Amino acid sequence: MNTLYLPLAALCFALAVVGVFVPLLPTTPFVLLTSWCLVRSSPTLDARLRSSRLFGQLISDWERERAIRPGAKRIALLGIALGVASSLAFGGLGWPLQLVLLLVAGYGAWFVWRLPIVRR
Repeated sequence: MNTLYLPLAALCFALAVVGVFVPLLPTTPFVLLTSWCLVRSSPTLDARLRSSRLFGQLISDWERERAIRPGAKRIALLGIALGVASSLAFGGLGWPLQLVLLLVAGYGAWFVWRLPIVRR
């Protein structure tokens, strides 16, 4: 079973990196899943992930407080808004797809909005 965790960690990490650039793909859950898989398959790689500038703080904030930083929340909400606005303006989508996009983005924004923030 441990042999499956490393490829799963790689997949989750790839999705986390893509999520940095794609507004509707969340980054934090994939980083947390990556760490979870790496703890079970490669503690050395997990230590490297936790020490990374980009993802390390996300993991420690979530483990310590079950929360994300206010800046991460703002960036996520702004990314969703910009992604939806540009898709609606330049995507050439028909109204059914526009409605689906708005519903999915609305759910994503609601989910991000409800996440607790790190209190310092």
